[in-house]
Amino acid sequence: MRVLLIGANGYLGRFVADRLLADPAVQLTALGRGDDSDVRFDLASGSPGALTRFLDAVHPGVVINCAGATRGGARELTRHNTVAVATVCEALRRSGCGARLVQLGCGAEYGPSQPGSSTAEDAVPRPGGPYGVSKLAATELVLGSGLDAVVLRVFSPAGPGTPAGSPLGRLAEAMRRAMQSGDGELKLGGLGVQRDFIDVRDIARAVHAASLSAAQGVVNIGSGRAVRLRDAAAVLARVAGYGGALHELDQQSLRPAIGHPRADPDHVGPTAYPYPDGCGSWQQADVRTARDRLGWRPRINLEESLADIWMEAACRI
Repeated sequence: MRVLLIGANGYLGRFVADRLLADPAVQLTALGRGDDSDVRFDLASGSPGALTRFLDAVHPGVVINCAGATRGGARELTRHNTVAVATVCEALRRSGCGARLVQLGCGAEYGPSQPGSSTAEDAVPRPGGPYGVSKLAATELVLGSGLDAVVLRVFSPAGPGTPAGSPLGRLAEAMRRAMQSGDGELKLGGLGVQRDFIDVRDIARAVHAASLSAAQGVVNIGSGRAVRLRDAAAVLARVAGYGGALHELDQQSLRPAIGHPRADPDHVGPTAYPYPDGCGSWQQADVRTARDRLGWRPRINLEESLADIWMEAACRI
């Protein structure tokens, strides 16, 4: 099976590439903006015609799109998450390869949900920010393309390779700095948020399964269990061997969050860790469709994911 992987050098794409390379039946070609891609191509600025010519030359049976942006303003997010997917869809429609498309969406497309509920694929999407809007627009393009396509709505990725700027990455970095400086307490804010964390290696397994399946439409990929960030911090402290106290502060006590223009990156005091996904205080996936249509279930628990996040953070000491 010939597979074209777009975004192979990104956070999720690297693990998808590893998973596909482990399958002897897969002939993998990586397309991306980096020099280490098999083919250099920028989806946000490249033309559908140029991509069509490449598709006709390679003739893949499956195209997997892991490319996209998680940060930036509305224009940048739209360019990388929506316009890029429009280019892929148009190129596939023009090409004679007849490839199946596996598009990586995200749980942020749903927006806030009712605490205690599980969000199924038939929920009405109400994204709470430009990132979710840009990803939802991409999903609508795929679903309306007429292609053989499936969109995997991935909830909150965790595990090795977690970006240092993500909420879990920043939590691990704060703990690392506390241990390095000998602080007996760690003051944190924003720990009441609950998210459905799913390990990147389980996500890669889901992408592999989707590429082999006949499933179409939208399929949620998550653990099916919401975890409070406060509880994740306690698990992280345990795997890190941090014996200090974890204190959660109210919003009035917090300095501007990391990433805010007024934030001081060298400040080690109380820090907020807001989720930038616009999903409010709660998100939990209903993953029955993934089980029934892909034969997929998550295998890696959050403690293992956090242990890998900590191992990478600890290497920076």
